Amino acid sequence: MTASAALLATPAGAASGNSKSPFGGRALARLAAEREQSVGAMSPRLKGEDEDDGNEADEIAEGADQYAEARTSPGVVAPGAYGAAWTGMTNLPRTGGSWHHVTDLPYNSDDSRYRDVDSNSSGGSGNVTGRMAAIAADDDGYVYAGSAGGGVWRSHKGGGNWKPISDGLPSQSTGALALDGSGRLWLGTGEATTNADAYLGSGVYLLSHPHQGVFSSRSRVGGDELESTTVHELRFGGGKVWAATSAGVWSHSTKTLKGAWKLEFAPNPDYLPGGSKADDDSAAYKNIANDIAIDPKDPSRVILAVGWRSGDDYNGFYTRVDGVWTRITSGFGDLPTDADDVGNVTFARSADGSRYYAVDQSPEQLNTNPDSGLEGIFSAASPFGPWTKIADYKGLAADGSALTSSGYMPGVQAWYNQFLTVDPSDPKHVYAGLEEVYETKDGGATWSTVGPYWNFTFPCWSIDPAEQTGDCNQTTHSDQHGVAIGRYHGKSFVYVGNDGGVYKRPVDGSQDASGHATDWTSLNDGTIDALQYYSVGVGKDLDHGGVSVTGGLQDNGQSILRSNDKVMGSNFGGDGGDTLTDPANGCNIAEEYVYLAIQVTQNCAVNDGSWVDDATKATSYNVAPADNATGEARFIAPLAADLKSSSTWIAGGRHIWVQTHGYAIRSGDEWKSVYDLGAGRTATAVAASGGKVYAAWCGPCNNQGFARGISVGNADGTGWHDITLPVDGAVPNRYLSGFAVDPKNADHVFLAVNGFSRHWTEGPGAGVGHVFESTDGGATWKDVSADLPDVPADSAVVTPNGGLAVATDLGVVYRAPGHTKWQRVGSLPAVAVLQLKLSPDGKTLYAATHGRGIYTVKVRDCD
Repeated sequence: MTASAALLATPAGAASGNSKSPFGGRALARLAAEREQSVGAMSPRLKGEDEDDGNEADEIAEGADQYAEARTSPGVVAPGAYGAAWTGMTNLPRTGGSWHHVTDLPYNSDDSRYRDVDSNSSGGSGNVTGRMAAIAADDDGYVYAGSAGGGVWRSHKGGGNWKPISDGLPSQSTGALALDGSGRLWLGTGEATTNADAYLGSGVYLLSHPHQGVFSSRSRVGGDELESTTVHELRFGGGKVWAATSAGVWSHSTKTLKGAWKLEFAPNPDYLPGGSKADDDSAAYKNIANDIAIDPKDPSRVILAVGWRSGDDYNGFYTRVDGVWTRITSGFGDLPTDADDVGNVTFARSADGSRYYAVDQSPEQLNTNPDSGLEGIFSAASPFGPWTKIADYKGLAADGSALTSSGYMPGVQAWYNQFLTVDPSDPKHVYAGLEEVYETKDGGATWSTVGPYWNFTFPCWSIDPAEQTGDCNQTTHSDQHGVAIGRYHGKSFVYVGNDGGVYKRPVDGSQDASGHATDWTSLNDGTIDALQYYSVGVGKDLDHGGVSVTGGLQDNGQSILRSNDKVMGSNFGGDGGDTLTDPANGCNIAEEYVYLAIQVTQNCAVNDGSWVDDATKATSYNVAPADNATGEARFIAPLAADLKSSSTWIAGGRHIWVQTHGYAIRSGDEWKSVYDLGAGRTATAVAASGGKVYAAWCGPCNNQGFARGISVGNADGTGWHDITLPVDGAVPNRYLSGFAVDPKNADHVFLAVNGFSRHWTEGPGAGVGHVFESTDGGATWKDVSADLPDVPADSAVVTPNGGLAVATDLGVVYRAPGHTKWQRVGSLPAVAVLQLKLSPDGKTLYAATHGRGIYTVKVRDCD
């Protein structure tokens, strides 16, 4: 599903000394300006010429398109692809050895050691982990957290001391979690935030006794009807469980797992699998359901909230009239019914059934309003209305929000950030989540921002490590997705899930004079690792021995773990992309933000924040090449060091950039463009050895005219040329995601190819195969995939003994030297591994997973 993403990211590399404002505050100013420029480029409806993502050009939405494009282009992937791939992976023989979990310890985003110019440390989020898409909690202290890509976790202590409970499932992507009236836990797989760095799911599963046991594939509800969908919400009523999915609204009996799911309503059934328009490029957007409201007094009365966040003719609310699902066009009061104003919607109702609440994101606002995409928060005595608006973005901004700047105000990402819940003991006590957490105790007459975006904009903030976050209290991480209210030791708590993990506070907690909560607790204690890494870097720790491990993360910056650490720190903020770490010195680090915004440090970015008062004390430097300024680079753009010279770097945007000053680089002007890939083309992978450079590109990169290629040349700018790769040639017309150069021979190179083969992808030249080999510098290629399952390949590395390790969307595979067959390395759950790196001595393989942290395995154990 090629949907855009919500990555509120902090742009790294702002010039030090230009402002005494914290880095985070400058980030919002820049992001707001970029959003204002992009409004008008968005389309509230899917146009014929751009049906893949609504033409949403702003940075926030465009960000993770690359993640989906890599897996879907040049066509639409048929349902069942990941299920078949997982079966193939589990049937492969195993190598020796097992994975060692590196990042299973707390990750402190406010670590006082790392307060340089590009850090968000002191913002107030505390310990973090990866994105949590859904939360459930009961009255016995059990809390269940469903992560975007790392499965479901259970705590029996009201949060903390987590254990994974879904590792045996073929999908680790969570869409919905819900406890029914009998205390059973229902899991809807497939994250439904329309964020493209998550996966489609494998259906709905039931854990009958969730206090113990784990989910198993045998506990799937129904058949394969919900495979390859996302599940936004699960609701209960009339003996049924209702599922709002990316393929319409479905229902199933809650009394038995057997029997097929019933399709209750799909606004455009021709676009569903098996339909006459199932192969249309816009099929993934034509039947999106967001939520279901069931009248507790009469379960036959149901409201469906349906619609694509960027707008389509079918968007709206539906109910049954004389047995036929019919759009509601009037009688809703303040809650709009016009398709232009109904996008992503979330419902909630009070325990006694006396009040209903709704959050509505407007496609029209998304397209025309640079400040927010929020239509409002609404309340009614019945899901059938009439509804009254009780909050809008301007009112929320005035109630203690950190988002008060024009261009970035509450609800600016309401298509991505939404939750809503009602205190079981008080129908007027409501928690709402957008980018921040809001609370009302009087049914919406007044609101407080109990979980502000961060503390940077408030008078209480201080970067002084001695004061930690000054007089400010801890807040939650930004970008809210899941919420639940439960009890522990007789006390009620609200649990929220967001891009930084899980947080809790007492339901009737305390607030300061600004309305900010004083009692949030991070539950990301290191026992839960759902960190979504894009990259990993490893270098010797010269101060403590051993190695220093760094990595770029979705919305959690760059983590750094030194050999003597018991807590990881964060030395760069925002979205962490690709990374380079000097094998000889782990404090020499180059970190990419997005679009090749690269910053470099030579002291691990250790800083006490004194740069705020003295610009000369900054130790991080913005060294972005020119493609960053023009936006001619992928969101997560490729960055590599020459295998033979760690001071020679290659970066890829529209141009292939080379710089030879290594970590001593101090300016973006030090990059030299050695090759222009051409207008509309951007690099997807780069690699170099001994001055020979390989660059893969795409352009266009989506499934509308997708094209790909390889260019080869020298780091000194000579000998550059395009390799001829015909659409139906040896290398498929799919996304080229990584190179692995033989360190003994620069002309010997392997290519990792993403996406699925033509068996699953209906697009021109989709071809077959995922690993290709060239022995003549890329002039010709041979498919060496052999028995490798049809699974997207992301990265590869040649081991010192001549073996080949390949990172895939479902784990790591290895081909021993002299062999042609593949083995599965260890037993990682069904999680994407986006990058592989070797330790400085070449003896250990590091795997950056996008949902379960960083792992290592000894290379010798793979043979």
